[in-house]
Amino acid sequence: MARLTHSRLLAWLAVFLLSVALGAGLELVHFPAALLLGPMIAAIALAASGVASGPRAIATPRPLFELAQAAVGTMIAGQIPASVLPEIARDWPIFAAGVVFVIVAAALLGYVLALKQVLPGNTAVWGASPGAAQAMVFLAEAHGADIRLVAVMQYLRVVMVAAGASLVARFLVGAPELPSDPAPLFQAPDQGLRDALILMALGIALTRITRMPAGTFLIPLLLGAAAHGLGWLAPVTPGWMMALAYAVIGWTIGLRFSRDILRHTARALPRLVFSVLLLMAVCGLMAAVLVIFAGVDPLTAYLATSPGGADSVAVIAAASDVDMAFVMAMQTLRFIIVLATGPMIARFVAARVEARLPAVKGDV
Repeated sequence: MARLTHSRLLAWLAVFLLSVALGAGLELVHFPAALLLGPMIAAIALAASGVASGPRAIATPRPLFELAQAAVGTMIAGQIPASVLPEIARDWPIFAAGVVFVIVAAALLGYVLALKQVLPGNTAVWGASPGAAQAMVFLAEAHGADIRLVAVMQYLRVVMVAAGASLVARFLVGAPELPSDPAPLFQAPDQGLRDALILMALGIALTRITRMPAGTFLIPLLLGAAAHGLGWLAPVTPGWMMALAYAVIGWTIGLRFSRDILRHTARALPRLVFSVLLLMAVCGLMAAVLVIFAGVDPLTAYLATSPGGADSVAVIAAASDVDMAFVMAMQTLRFIIVLATGPMIARFVAARVEARLPAVKGDV
């Protein structure tokens, strides 16, 4: 890490103050992933403007990023409901069809984006992957993708999917009553916090031993989900911890941006927006299939097949008259399968793109 000079200290102060202002503003209007997007946008703006670049260049220390990864993995583990497995076992053909359909559609979308050179091969696949946005960013970095472009596409998808789900819920059942304060900032059960800290420490220690890619995120998630499902642990990550973790993740991503990468992102943005809309439409078709052939009610089917943004989808589902267990089971199963298959799919698609690109260029 670069030495903390007076100019770098001022740059950190500017990033912190702008992050607080943007994060609070986005949170007030219930913007998806506000506590992460605020710091990320602040870091991008100051890095690209020169305030946090050049002689004043700053970067988040790697150990802080690993702590943030462990906190996010632990948080997700604590939110996977125990009812998921019985729900999946009862209707496994429906879940299998829905999950495979969405994952294949996303992989094909990543292939097209890479083939058209909107994004590089494995970066396009990770950007299009319909898993939790933070998880896809962490895994993308661990497997050599451009974390900046993956983050842009993932969080663009989170915002668009959340907005689309809200509009569909309003159209089908009226405006859902969103909770005004779903996660208290300074409250957490003592035992739940202890369980969370244990998982985080285990994740970091085991990653040091195993050198597992993105292990500081994956190990707390996998161990925590298993322990939570068995009733051994009940990890609770308080609001203040997640606010700090999201800020560190946002700064880590945002401070890597430059004017050149912003110009590339701006040129690619219309095609990225279109690709997300296309993925949402394809998932909507899958929802229609569930309605017609499986008798699932329309809003439950749409929320269950929405490509990512599971936390936002959960809030909308909780405020609507839907089968919450079905929605969360589909979202959770897809997330787990994307975690397991993501690296393999990324390598497969990147290899196919590399094989095709010389021929494509030769035809132009």
